[in-house]
Amino acid sequence: MFLKSISLQNFRSYKKGEFSFSQNTTLVVGPNTSGKTNLIEAIYLLSTGESFRVEKDESMVKFGEKLARVTGATEENELEAVVTNKDFGNGRSVKKYLVNGVSKRRADFMGHLPCVLFSPIDLEIITASPGLRRKFLDHILTETDRDYRFLLTAYEKALRLRNAILHNIKETGVRKEKELEYWDELLIKNGKVITKKREDLIGYFNTARKDVFDFVIFYDKSIISKERLLQYKDAEVGAGVTLVGPHRDDFFVSMFDDTLKTTHDMRFFGSRGQQRLAVLQLKILELSLVKQKVGDCLLVLDDIFSELDSGHIDLVLEMILSQQTIITTTHKEFIPKGLLKTMDMIELTVDN
Repeated sequence: MFLKSISLQNFRSYKKGEFSFSQNTTLVVGPNTSGKTNLIEAIYLLSTGESFRVEKDESMVKFGEKLARVTGATEENELEAVVTNKDFGNGRSVKKYLVNGVSKRRADFMGHLPCVLFSPIDLEIITASPGLRRKFLDHILTETDRDYRFLLTAYEKALRLRNAILHNIKETGVRKEKELEYWDELLIKNGKVITKKREDLIGYFNTARKDVFDFVIFYDKSIISKERLLQYKDAEVGAGVTLVGPHRDDFFVSMFDDTLKTTHDMRFFGSRGQQRLAVLQLKILELSLVKQKVGDCLLVLDDIFSELDSGHIDLVLEMILSQQTIITTTHKEFIPKGLLKTMDMIELTVDN
């Protein structure tokens, strides 16, 4: 399945926008602030039901408007995502998903446009916060495992409600054991499966062939169990939040030291160039796994050429040959002339 076209209404900088894409490779060229990443964010929204840039959904709505609408046509379906700001109603942002005009839950909306995104944000996976690394794992698993989508949704809902109870206990001093027991059981049940699936994914990364850069990933998992919840019982009340579980997971990437026969955490011992090679290898493995699990997928490369040297750019361009690809860049000169001739092009200006 490939993305044929997309329509934007009041999305970010776009009042209105219509774009068509090649079944092979489309190059989107334009200066900074011309809307390249906004377009990619809209595509990502149709793929995953969320933004890869912001936590607050209302940020996707054009300033001064109440709602944004993104519609995309694939070979098989018409996908639509609607995002409102807080002024639209009930004082909160709302998202709605439709497939061929039929409303869907996010977990059922996902999967209709599998997408692997490589953006400048990803270059920070190794060095940035644990939240970015968890999001990286979750994106791959929600793309490739429908059960994981529902498990993660159920876990996050239970976590929010349990945290609300803990916050109330902190404020009032009144402990509600029965309420906590119910959410404890849900967190433990779903959390154990989430941990196992993340563990299997990291196992795949560790055993897969790596032609660009060799590394090993260590999974720093936060086990959730009755015993650990009891252990952190008082600390959780003091903090007003749940302190153990997959939402506290992390992983770290280590490179091999052939001389000392050991490994070193790349956050502290890897050069900037080595860290970027390791991230590039991770994205190549992600693309391979998604294609293996779901078949055809869309590869999106968002303005990463300005962040990479020529050797890394050549490695990235090797990724585009076997699936539909959308590339954004500030300068088409980053693309080899022979390859450029094979691409469709969309040119953006700051006034779009």
